[in-house]
Amino acid sequence: MIKYCLTVTCPSTRGIVAVIANYLADQGCNITDSSQFDDPETGKFFMRVSFVSETGVERAALEAGFADTATAFNMDFAFHDEDTKMKVVIMVSRFGHCLNDLLYRVRIGALPIDIVAVISNHMDYQKVVVNHDIPFHCIKVTKENKPQAEAAIMQVVEDSGAELIVLARYMQILSDEMCRKMSGRIINIHHSFLPSFKGANPYKQAYERGVKLIGATSHYVTADLDEGPIIEQDTVRVTHAQSASDYVSLGRDVESQVLARAIHAHAHRRVFLNGNKTVVFPASPGSYSSERMG
Repeated sequence: MIKYCLTVTCPSTRGIVAVIANYLADQGCNITDSSQFDDPETGKFFMRVSFVSETGVERAALEAGFADTATAFNMDFAFHDEDTKMKVVIMVSRFGHCLNDLLYRVRIGALPIDIVAVISNHMDYQKVVVNHDIPFHCIKVTKENKPQAEAAIMQVVEDSGAELIVLARYMQILSDEMCRKMSGRIINIHHSFLPSFKGANPYKQAYERGVKLIGATSHYVTADLDEGPIIEQDTVRVTHAQSASDYVSLGRDVESQVLARAIHAHAHRRVFLNGNKTVVFPASPGSYSSERMG
């Protein structure tokens, strides 16, 4: 049986769930998981439905048959094959904890993505990336060559067919133009001390102020630096007895976990943009299972 998911965003009105369920049943499909949210503030309705085709109907036929319903309800919709892995480009600088974590999760099948390239402005992780049989591109970025460097980055994205860019501690600011072009398709990770502790060493600043919670935030990238719609966050507690280097180590761990969860949600089509916020539906049963444990 073919596994699909349907994502829908539309103005809130009566009968949406019923018309979707009836359409899928008429097409010989069985719903296995469903999530929905009606936002009274924006008047928008969001829905994600996982289902299996018990009669072998193909995605193109599902899309064509659903067009009239979508028009009637003013829906933005998409059908996705759940067995097709999302193509992703990872960008990294000199902090490799998130990159290495993602490489491992992909290797054991815990993340449903296909890393089609890794881009860096340094050579530090060339060997580890190539050893995973992934193309590595070193694209240096300076004030003088930034437009040319971004053009080279976008060429890699387009040539690889990537649907998502992940900034796995990539320490360069992207241009407004690139952010707009890839709106909703670039995910970033950073500590959650902003706006209190800015600069090169926020963990040291947090230690000196006696912070008791270390956190990380993963969000979509917009032209407003570190202020895009949030996908995932988490925290870890620290005490007075821990050192500044403890803060850094704990921060690395929570950053890696939060970024992986954000990518997991995006790759499973569970994240919906809702103005400056996101709607993030729970994971479907079985979506966290790995192919192997090591």
